[in-house]
Amino acid sequence: MKIKTAALTAFMLLAWIDGAFADAGDRIEERFDNRGDRIEERLDNRGDRIEDRLDNKGDRIDERLDNRGDRIDANLDRKSDRAEAAGRDGLAQRLDNKGDRIDRRLDNRGDRADQRLDNRGDRIDNRLDNRGHRADRRNDRRGQRINARTDRRQANRSGRRR
Repeated sequence: MKIKTAALTAFMLLAWIDGAFADAGDRIEERFDNRGDRIEERLDNRGDRIEDRLDNKGDRIDERLDNRGDRIDANLDRKSDRAEAAGRDGLAQRLDNKGDRIDRRLDNRGDRADQRLDNRGDRIDNRLDNRGHRADRRNDRRGQRINARTDRRQANRSGRRR
């Protein structure tokens, strides 16, 4: 009688262990999948922050150069007005043209600097996105391998007992 009870208890214990650990591989795979998603999200957020910072920096540079060009143009316009009042129309025209040219060049320079920083931010953001995708896929594959290994072990254990 004691042997039957012990065998039944052992069988029940093994059945409980099988039930308790049957989904272990799936849970591990899910944890690795979630981990990959979190890594991908963090890297994506980091890329967005860097891109925003570089965009803001480009905007500030562009604005400073625009303001500088406007100040130079205004200064040359005042000189041109004084030259025109003194009857020196040729000098006034040259000063006007020079002010406009400097203003345009500084505007263009600011636009190019802003565009370069935007492109740089985009490249960094894309690199971090790709890095996050790779980490996510790597964690997905790792979880799948562990799940498959756990399932095989579970199947082997179940096959031996029968």
